[in-house]
Amino acid sequence: MVIVDASVWIDYLRGIATTQTEWLDSHLGEQRLGLTDISLCEVLQGVRAHEAARIRDYLLSFEVLSTGGTDLALAAAENYRSLRALGITVRKTIDCWIAAFCLREGHTLLHSDRDFQGFEEHLGLQVVGQA
Repeated sequence: MVIVDASVWIDYLRGIATTQTEWLDSHLGEQRLGLTDISLCEVLQGVRAHEAARIRDYLLSFEVLSTGGTDLALAAAENYRSLRALGITVRKTIDCWIAAFCLREGHTLLHSDRDFQGFEEHLGLQVVGQA
């Protein structure tokens, strides 16, 4: 499954053309796509109140995968420390969480966030275009 990160959903819903949003648009309906529960929250936090129900319903038409738990927290922290030891600082805990989830579950990630680059280069995160 391809997990679509909030960074891509936000651009897609705003109609911003990027390599990632074009990939998403061209694979809707033909590729198994999903998002994490935390990305669902990220996207919905930023929408206008009058658009929230429509966007919520649209996103819920995709598989929303539950993340969390002690094992994932430990993996995300370990990955952060591993990257820090290489001189790479991930700016957002949520990105460590999503990357750890994709690594653990074997999902490919579609993103447009530079914080995932270290996970790709050093920890084996599979991403659209790199997988």
